[in-house]
Amino acid sequence: MSSEHVLIPYRPEHVSMAQSLIKEMRANGALAPVDLERFWADQEIAAADPFGPHIPQVSFGAQTTWECVFDELGIPEDYWRYEQDEGWRLELNKAYNDKAERIVGRRLLPETPQDPALRYPPVKGLHDVFEGRNVWHDRSWWLMQAAKNPDELRALLDRVEARDVRHCILPENWQEEKKRLMALGVKPPLYRGQRGPVTFATSIYGPENLIYLILEDPDLAARLRDNIIRVMLEIARILDEEAGYTPEAAPRGFAFCDDNCCLLTPEMYEFFGLPVLRALFERYSPDPGDSRYQHSDSAMGHLLPLLARVNLNRTNFGPTVTVKEIREHLPGAIIDGQLAPFTYSRNEEENIVLEFLRDFEMAREKRGLNFATAGSVNNGSRLTGMRLIMAAIQRYGRYA
Repeated sequence: MSSEHVLIPYRPEHVSMAQSLIKEMRANGALAPVDLERFWADQEIAAADPFGPHIPQVSFGAQTTWECVFDELGIPEDYWRYEQDEGWRLELNKAYNDKAERIVGRRLLPETPQDPALRYPPVKGLHDVFEGRNVWHDRSWWLMQAAKNPDELRALLDRVEARDVRHCILPENWQEEKKRLMALGVKPPLYRGQRGPVTFATSIYGPENLIYLILEDPDLAARLRDNIIRVMLEIARILDEEAGYTPEAAPRGFAFCDDNCCLLTPEMYEFFGLPVLRALFERYSPDPGDSRYQHSDSAMGHLLPLLARVNLNRTNFGPTVTVKEIREHLPGAIIDGQLAPFTYSRNEEENIVLEFLRDFEMAREKRGLNFATAGSVNNGSRLTGMRLIMAAIQRYGRYA
């Protein structure tokens, strides 16, 4: 058992429980003991409301993803080809699904080609308005810096403030394509999720630059922050209108992915990041039942008291943030976590079960746990590991 990332000491009884389950798994040809039909029936009930008073078991959210196909199928990673070559992607998905159906009882990845005639032309995003370029590098997209010092930032913001957002984000053939696709019943996509304010700002201006900016030139930092808010609200309003929604009838909910929020102190985050969340949530998630989500797979526990002010109701935080901490500050939030992604991707079987037992114990009384990775599900995460989690939930994670 590796203990390099254990947040709290594992209880001896949990170690015994984990070892017992793994012993059965190894005696069963590396397949953990689970009644698949019963598991998925119970999962449907649990996932509908992880807080539900009558759910039979903990909700399960650690399904493997397309990123896992390479290691599982024993082929070299090629994310670019997987993204660009639909025929190859669907071939891999089918091979992966054949294996998944046998091991976990579900086909997990799409196998149907997308009709290009039913796709809208790409709409540009917030980073385009701020002149940030997305560049493919080292198996993923990277948003490149658009300004490197305060003078460049002022000039950038001058251009952003003068820019016609509608003209910037909609392609030239938009109206023609929208008319054709709306006639087919296909509405354009909405804008309900964004790289969070700190991650976005550190991408287009640089991490150290942003920290110094907030400390040394708060007026310019506030100008950057306020333009992020203004442009985000404008993009959302434009795309709502293009889809035919009035402000009153527009779909609710908004989500942020802000790994780099951990870089700011609470005072700095309250000044720079929190106002962005508040503005978007007040517009698109005004009621208690509206989705207010943040993913931040980093050590950002020091920001929990601030995030409580905007009433997040779903979270996915880093593995150093415990279920207990999240629940103390966000009593009504569904917690997607807190399995360390590297525990899963390294296939550390005993730690997988131990982290589940730890989190279930913390969540059992008040519920609301959707047991998932505290961050991404990465290549190396195996279908047998997914089945092991399912078995742990079925054996040790039942409420009744």
